[in-house]
Amino acid sequence: MPIKKGNDNKELIFKVLEGDELLPFIMRKMDGISRTKAKNMLSRGSVAVDNKNVTRHNYRLVPGMVVRIAKNHKLNSFDNKWVKIVYEDQYIFVVDKKAGIICHSPNPADETLQSILNQYLERNHQRCHAHTVHRLDRDTSGLMLFAKDKKTALKFEENWKETVYDRRYVALVHGEMRKTEGTISSWLKDNAQFVTYSSKFDNGGKYAVTHYKLIKVSDGYSLVELRLDTGRKNQIRVHLADIGFPVVGDRKYGDGDDKIRRLGLHAYKLCFKHPVTGEDLRFETEIPRAFELHDRAKNK
Repeated sequence: MPIKKGNDNKELIFKVLEGDELLPFIMRKMDGISRTKAKNMLSRGSVAVDNKNVTRHNYRLVPGMVVRIAKNHKLNSFDNKWVKIVYEDQYIFVVDKKAGIICHSPNPADETLQSILNQYLERNHQRCHAHTVHRLDRDTSGLMLFAKDKKTALKFEENWKETVYDRRYVALVHGEMRKTEGTISSWLKDNAQFVTYSSKFDNGGKYAVTHYKLIKVSDGYSLVELRLDTGRKNQIRVHLADIGFPVVGDRKYGDGDDKIRRLGLHAYKLCFKHPVTGEDLRFETEIPRAFELHDRAKNK
């Protein structure tokens, strides 16, 4: 039996008495509803555990947790024009960032991803704050990680290469690539104006390695996938410009020609080992429609 029922009979609240996974728990508590219906309830944001929305069907429940199930509406809904929460647990966020917003700022008055997430945490009475684990440029969209405490953030930082084992981007670039794949490597260093310069020889900067694979070509443009061995500032944009294929809309390292009205760079894949639970987590987002190439498109 639920420990409480909402006044409108649309919300049920259950206390977890023994260890379980969330999906079978929902199916039992909701009078044996189908697996498909229970998954749909999770995907539409109708389930919360200890006041946090949870969408993962194998989320581990432990005794003492409280599960809230809304039959016909969302719980703790999060609706923001700049960011979507893809995954959340008591330690981390995975979010899908829109192009046009910075990750964090020293000025507390600035709207940032960090401030937006902190407001969400405060509204839902979570006694923690969002800590940036890695960054995307203002004009780059895609998947990002935030930790809910400094200890978890430090675990990512101390074992980054072992923990975050696959990060991939897609870029829309000027020019039709002939090579189907390749690797770009150089030393990257900023000048006094914070412009990143690339050198094939050690210039006192940081060594950077970018692997690329051609996806499509059409009418003077290419769509490429990029995998990073290193995560240097402006790495992808500088490396693609190095080989003569600057990112569309890049005013800093390209010509600024902007056929899609944004920077043509999106972080679409993120795979990592959870630094606390050890769980293998993998996330992908769709390639932005603005990046699509149609005429003479060749799948590689």
